[in-house]
Amino acid sequence: MANDKAAEEPIAIPKWDVALEAMAKEEYEKLARPLTLDDFRRLAQQYTIRLDDIMVTLFELCIQGKWQYQDADGKPYKITRQLLTRWTPVG
Repeated sequence: MANDKAAEEPIAIPKWDVALEAMAKEEYEKLARPLTLDDFRRLAQQYTIRLDDIMVTLFELCIQGKWQYQDADGKPYKITRQLLTRWTPVG
């Protein structure tokens, strides 16, 4: 008999693309250094993925506290949904 309690629990669905998350994590581990925009451009070209899709995933990971953005000096910079809304062009 199936566990009725398990059927009642909601399934947690990430707000980001888990395949792109795995790709970024794998690249980070392979290179053993922080990834740059050039790294993401290369990955986008290598896997024929839109750079925008990669960046949306990374920004969402930052917002959720699963990834960290650092500025050119290596200092953490907090990415928020409000910040992204300001940067996102309309129309």
